[in-house]
Amino acid sequence: MAGRIGTLRPPVGAALVAALLGAMTLGTVAVVALHAGAAMPGAADWAAVRFTVTQAALSAVISGLLAVPVARALARRRFAGRGALITLMGAPFLLPVIVAVLGLLAIFGRAGVMNDGLAALGLPRLSIYGLHGVVLAHVFLNLPLATRMLLLGWQAIPAERFRLAQSLDLTPGAQFRHLEAPMLQATLPGAMLTVFTICLASFAVALTLGGGPAATTVELAIYQALRFDFAPGRAATLAMLQFALCLTALALGWSLIRDTGFGTGLGRRVEMPAPGGWRKGMDVAAITLAAGFLMLPLGALVIRGLTGMDDLPGGMWAATLRSVLVALATTVLVTGAALVLALAAGRRAAGHRLFDAAATLPLAASSLVIGTGLFLALRGVASPSAMALPVTIAVNATLALPYAYRLLLPEARALHQGHDRLAQALGLTRWARFRLVTLPCLARPLGFGAGITAALSMGDLGVITLFAAENNATLPLFIHGLMGSYRMEAAAAAALILMGISFALFALFDGIGRHASA
Repeated sequence: MAGRIGTLRPPVGAALVAALLGAMTLGTVAVVALHAGAAMPGAADWAAVRFTVTQAALSAVISGLLAVPVARALARRRFAGRGALITLMGAPFLLPVIVAVLGLLAIFGRAGVMNDGLAALGLPRLSIYGLHGVVLAHVFLNLPLATRMLLLGWQAIPAERFRLAQSLDLTPGAQFRHLEAPMLQATLPGAMLTVFTICLASFAVALTLGGGPAATTVELAIYQALRFDFAPGRAATLAMLQFALCLTALALGWSLIRDTGFGTGLGRRVEMPAPGGWRKGMDVAAITLAAGFLMLPLGALVIRGLTGMDDLPGGMWAATLRSVLVALATTVLVTGAALVLALAAGRRAAGHRLFDAAATLPLAASSLVIGTGLFLALRGVASPSAMALPVTIAVNATLALPYAYRLLLPEARALHQGHDRLAQALGLTRWARFRLVTLPCLARPLGFGAGITAALSMGDLGVITLFAAENNATLPLFIHGLMGSYRMEAAAAAALILMGISFALFALFDGIGRHASA
């Protein structure tokens, strides 16, 4: 009886992690709500809300619609370098936003390649700042994500359906209506909503490309209210609006989850028909334009960054070290917390539904909302500068945990179902089971999740802007300072270093995970 009662007690570690997540999300939102009081948003606040929703909606629709022909072309064409291109589609998710912005400025900025070409033709230069610049940057960052999501949808259509279509001699148009259109109806809204949610909480893009009061997102307005106006009440009101927007988007995401209705096949490799003629030309054009859109800004950044290596300020290396330490500390926290939650949820321990909900909560928040709550709660304890790095680590860990948790959960469930009884029969101690069974089985998702966390934290330009001073800036904030002083070559060189370290950290942790699972 005592043993049965013990099994009903929630695991202490998982309960503690869930409580900390609740404090970092709901707790900070509660602090924000208390400071907001009964203050009503003003005209400028509603303008920020409208711009936030508008740019997010445009970014989502454009990214989704452009992803359809690219994903379809990748699904039905085989060519040299296809695997490398698909892998490249995952790179912008790890790319620091400030690096992406600098790459776009190298092409579309006032002194960029495109404007130089327009000037050479005697045409007026174009400005990248404002709504169109924000949307352009978001499409650059999220088109690959939408493409990968839709490509998975095409690959999930059983091969037998395509074989049946061929046996019935369906035209490409008929095949699209009966097979591909239903898949798109099930997956495209979810892909667009994912991009929409990401763009709602975008801060660095609006900070660098916003272009003034008419192009201010809610996150940027929060930053301005705290850093420039020091209006905590207005910042709290804006944070509540931002939380409401993100929570609504998350609820819509849950409602859009649906099945394609194709069922399962025999697991054979999908061989989509690859029609020739003008359709082949359209596929080639879609792949070429998408690859060029992704590669040209990064290539221009590399060229500009290499020329600016001699102009790097001395303080950059201290900022780089701070960013690496923040990334490593965040990775340790996220990996440990996600593992504890996933193992508890995977074996359906007491309170496992609560643990799953706690791991999902950060998706409804954003770095500036949580940062505002912490700023208001801790401003009487110490100076913001003194708390900058610990707060940045805590917020980055909170926001990265859902990704690592979702990567671990399926493997944790499979681990429990496949090895739990055997481990008990062998009488393995907790430590022996963890070392001999748990770590080898979960090494691959642990390494992949750690790599994602390290890369995202390394390139984060969010809550650090609320707390840090010049003497404790991280590398992304240091780069932003170089851009503000119009030292674009030096900023590009520092961004090149940031990009290299971010991808190196991802490759390191992912490689450790793959090696440990072999």
